[in-house]
Amino acid sequence: MNILLQIWQVCVREMRILWKNPIYGFCMVVFPIMVVVFFTTLMEKGVPEDLPIGVVDADNTSTTRALLRRLDAFQSTRTVNSYPTVTEARHAIQRNEINGFIYFPKGTTEKLLSSRQPKISYYYSLAAKMPGALVMKDLKVISTLGSAAVGQATLRARGATDGQIQTFLQPIAIDLHMVANPWSNYNVYLSTVFVPGIFMLFIFLITAYSIGTELKFGRSKEWLHMAGDNMMVALTGKLLPQMLIWMAIFLGYEYYIYGVLHFPFEGSAWTVILLGLTGVLASQGFGIFAFGLLPSLRMSMSICSLWAVLSMSMAGSAFPVMAMDSPLQSLSWLFPLRHYYMVYQVAVFNGFPLLEAWFHLAALAGFMLLPWPVIGKIKNAMLNYVYIP
Repeated sequence: MNILLQIWQVCVREMRILWKNPIYGFCMVVFPIMVVVFFTTLMEKGVPEDLPIGVVDADNTSTTRALLRRLDAFQSTRTVNSYPTVTEARHAIQRNEINGFIYFPKGTTEKLLSSRQPKISYYYSLAAKMPGALVMKDLKVISTLGSAAVGQATLRARGATDGQIQTFLQPIAIDLHMVANPWSNYNVYLSTVFVPGIFMLFIFLITAYSIGTELKFGRSKEWLHMAGDNMMVALTGKLLPQMLIWMAIFLGYEYYIYGVLHFPFEGSAWTVILLGLTGVLASQGFGIFAFGLLPSLRMSMSICSLWAVLSMSMAGSAFPVMAMDSPLQSLSWLFPLRHYYMVYQVAVFNGFPLLEAWFHLAALAGFMLLPWPVIGKIKNAMLNYVYIP
């Protein structure tokens, strides 16, 4: 009972600190809400539309103009300019005015009608991966449509039926079904990992900051005395109010994406709550560990910043971990966001039982236990270290 009273006293003290210091309010409430609104509205349409492209039509025939009209009808791209030479179009890409262009050399239609295989070139920029891939897809489709149109006219002149023409031009028809996201909504894929990743960045930093400021402002001995010189009680009382605030932010975010934006959701509500709780506790555990590893406000926050930024790449959402080099695949297990993302993929997005992701849940539990090896070092720092700016 005495321990519970000490935890409560430290909690009350921490709530006063949270209320008086505006940095907590901004980093724990204002900025996370801004992040949610920014990312979910940035990709509100799901897939980028009307990406600007250019045209270099040296042939300028009815056939090439018909192909360009078809290109303009695609959802992802929009023709914004026509250039007289390839050099000028390339300079437009370098100036970031267009994402790509297609080039019809002179004699394209003549070679096409005489089956002499004209060369149609298309150029695109992968400086931004998503728009580059979408532009490449549309330009590739248009490049193949030219020969298909000529083949269709030739076969129809020979008396072939529409079914025979379709079979000849496209022997294999692809019936594509995207699992759990038939709309190809990139918002579903990216916001569900980037937003929690930024939440974890804030949790890392605020956890290390709240411990380090006890040393910075000379309150560390008072803090420990209030906890009965028990470092675990002191940390529990300090981080419990923060954990409740972070859980409220996580649950509000999850209600917003699943209840308001209707992101695909195959798991149960308890799975989402458990995922949010383990994500928060694992992040706080890592923040405590970072401070215990280097009991310095500046150095511990630097470690947290670096680890959180690397988490975005190592989570596996933008680039699959299985395609990384073996050392990086092993390194990916050291990031809480990676395990959060895998549990989300398995249990929430695809609806499999949590048992299928038990190893990742165990890894998150391991991050929660990270403070244990450094508890003694943190206590020693609070009692004996002198803060050095």
